[in-house]
Order: sequence, then structure tokens, then C-alpha cells
Amino acid sequence: MAFSLITYEQTKSPISEAYRTLRTNVQFTSVDSETKKIMITSSGPREGKSSTVANLAVSMSQAGKSVIVVDADLRNPTQHKLFDLDNGQGLSVALVQDQDYQSYIKKTAVPGVMVLTGGPVPPNPAELVGSKRMKRLIEELSQEYDIVLIDTPPIIAVTDAAILAQEVDGVILVLASGEVNKEYAIRAKEQLDKVGAKILGAVLNKADMKASEYYYYYYYHGSGDSDKKKHKGHKDR
Repeated sequence: MAFSLITYEQTKSPISEAYRTLRTNVQFTSVDSETKKIMITSSGPREGKSSTVANLAVSMSQAGKSVIVVDADLRNPTQHKLFDLDNGQGLSVALVQDQDYQSYIKKTAVPGVMVLTGGPVPPNPAELVGSKRMKRLIEELSQEYDIVLIDTPPIIAVTDAAILAQEVDGVILVLASGEVNKEYAIRAKEQLDKVGAKILGAVLNKADMKASEYYYYYYYHGSGDSDKKKHKGHKDR
């Protein structure tokens, strides 16, 4: 098992507790409407979005949910590394060849978590994720699994995330403390607002608290500061 899946390896750690809190906050968003298809993105690279996707998937499975992770970051697929899976074939192949994606879904070492890896990097990722095939795939997966978590490229850099944001029930934005440019964070939210995305909240990742050996996440449920919740998290690797 990959070292990044601390929610699987150290279930009683403060970091795992942080993901349970994040999981609970996400579940609270389902009070008025069902939230099954969730996209996770960031404003820029190396902010920890992929690790957040993987660990949130594990945490949700531990609550009895059937979860599938879709690696739609076709420019830089990472989920196969986090779950220690082969990436010879995956989402890109299924979309290009319009084949049954079911044969590319991989079982992980985590009970209840399946992964559709990104596959070989294609020359036209935005075209693929914006295709009718992709939309159909997401809808079908939402009928088969309790939760569909979609890992996408950073929202500002390319159009992929903005395209997919219109096909999901909600979006989580991951931001790296001390690294993300404030203007980038604002632009990221504006990009999501522009396409009508429902922003579930933001995770502030890699906030270094000197009093502790741990790093922290801050989860903002909704857009109001009064709803801010703080809890421990981890440094992205």
C-alpha cells in the first residue's frame, strides 16, 4: 500500500480523524440534495488534491460507502501511484476507443474502494473529459457506487476541471497554505462560480503549525467564515 494512504495505514491517527471530519462535513451537504458525484481540484499544482481524493475515498469506505475514484487528471495521472496500481490502461483508453470502462476499473487493497486510473496521457485531454462518453460514464458510475470522487487538473491552468465541474453534485477546492497565491485562490473560486459549480468547501492543506509535528487542514463548509472548521491533516507528498 502506498505511503500516502495514511487513513488506511493509521486509522487512529489525528490525520485520519481529520479526514473523518472532512467526510462528515461533506455528508452534511446532502441534507437538501444528494451529493454522490464529487470533484476535487486545486488552484495550482502540488497542493495535495490527489492525496486528498485518495484519503477521503478511504475514509468514506470506512463509513460503509462503496466508493470509486476516477482519475480524470489525464495530464498528470496520480491515483495509480497512491493505490499502487498498474496504469497501462484506464480512463483515457476507454474514452478514446469508446470501450466498456468496466474492464479498466481496478480493485484496491482498501475494502470498498475501486479506482478507474487515468491511463496513458492523451494528446487531447480536455476534449476527452468534455465528451458525451465522459458524461455518460460519470452518470453510470453514480448509479453503481455510493460515492464517485473525481480527481481533476488544477482549475486555473486548464479547462478540464471547469468542464467536469458542470457534471458533478459538488466541488472541493484544495489550497496549499503558504504556497498558493491569494489571487490564484480567488480566481479558482471565480472559475468555479462562472460555470455554476456547487462549491462544497475548501481544504487548506499543508499549514505548518510549529507547536505540532503534524500539518493541518482547514475545511470551509460553504462560503461563510462562521462555518469554518479546523482539524489536523498531513503534508502532501
